[in-house]
This record gives sequence, C-alpha cells and structure tokens, in this order.
Amino acid sequence: MTLPTAEKLMQVCAVTWPAAATKPCGPFTLRDGQGGGSRVSSACLNGPGPVSAEELAKAEAAMRDMGQKRIFQVTPDQAAFDAQLDAASYTLFDPVVLYAAPIGPMADRPIPRVCAFSVWEPLAIQIDIWAAASIGPERIAVMKRAKCPKTSILGRLNDSPAGTAYVGLHDGVAMLHALEILPHQQKQGMGGHAMRQAAFWGRNNGASHIAVIVRRDNLAGNALYSSLGMAQVGTYHYRKHPADQ
Repeated sequence: MTLPTAEKLMQVCAVTWPAAATKPCGPFTLRDGQGGGSRVSSACLNGPGPVSAEELAKAEAAMRDMGQKRIFQVTPDQAAFDAQLDAASYTLFDPVVLYAAPIGPMADRPIPRVCAFSVWEPLAIQIDIWAAASIGPERIAVMKRAKCPKTSILGRLNDSPAGTAYVGLHDGVAMLHALEILPHQQKQGMGGHAMRQAAFWGRNNGASHIAVIVRRDNLAGNALYSSLGMAQVGTYHYRKHPADQ
C-alpha cells in the first residue's frame, strides 16, 4: 500500500493539530498559535523560495504584531529559503521526522486487557500527565479546537495510569500527537500499546494509515515508531530569529 506523502501528512497535521487562525502575508501563511507551540505558531513559505528582503521583513513584522516569535517552518524543498534564513542568523531548531504506516498491520493483535482506552474528552489524569511533560492548557486548547474526528488515548499499567496521547483523523490518516508515558511506567511496552489503540480507533473510524511526527533527537520515540513498522516519509525543521531565542 502506498504511503501518504510528506506534503499530505503536513496537511493532516494542519487539520488535526490546528492553529487558532491563519492569514496570508505575501508568499507566506502566518499561523496564530495562541501559545500552542512552534507547530501552530510558525510561518510557512508557500513555495521553494527564496523571497525578497521586503517580503521577509513584512512577515517578520506581522508575526511580531501578532505577539509571536519570528519562527519559520522549513521543508527539504526550500533549501534556498533555508540558506537565506541561515545567512540572516536564524537558528535551526527542532528538526522532525514524519512517520507513516498502513493501519492494518498496527492493529494486527489485541492489546492486553485494560491497558489502553479511547476517550473524549481527556480525563483529568491525562491533563495532569501532559502538564508534567510541559504540555499545558495552550496545547490542550489545540486539541479541543480541532474540527475532525478525534480521541485521546489513556494508558494503564500496573493498575495505575501510565500515559496519554491525542489522535485526530483527516483524509484517511489517523495522526497521533502528544504521546507521553509517565517515567516510572516507561520501558514496559506502554508506547506500543498506545499506538495500537490509536490504530484500532483509526481503523474503526475509516482510516487507512496511521502517522506521527517526532523530533529527530527523540531517540526513544524514533525507535518505537521504527519497531512498529512505520516508515520515514519526510522531514522539516524550524528557523528562529536570533533576537527571539
């Protein structure tokens, strides 16, 4: 089965993990993230670039007027724009990997009983688990404003809460976000159980694929997704203005 492209996964991400609002600014699309992190607050260039100095300055001013840091999301086909930002001393940070897999093999065997549940809205214990991992109210608001089929995953091990995640579905792809496992419950298979529960939920709601976006330096996350048979289908990174570090 053909995997979704990186471009499609980024479209899925925009729907399942949405900015509060977007607006055009010359060749850029600006996102209003309302504190929800780089993924919903960065500007993206609609094309390979580079752009004129005037277009870049206008986008920078607009982001500042929105009360946001000057952050751009950069994809591999935007090498010229990336070089332009590098020359302007923009710092590269948070390179990520996009993973995808057919959903069938992920749901190929049952999860141990009472290990993972799909629930919407998230329970208070899930909010607490996310908060302990610095996923606060602004990112919870991102989940709640997504206008797509969605759920959260509550994981349990050893008769106690173990982890949480959020899943949204768009255009046949169930995308998992914000997977967090409590430190004392790690290395016991909870991440795999959560992914399989997401796959079961996605399959039951018409998804053909499951996907996730993870930072390249998250070694445990990359190892988990690779072990589950997920394939890398793309990458991107961010660039931040030197005065906004």
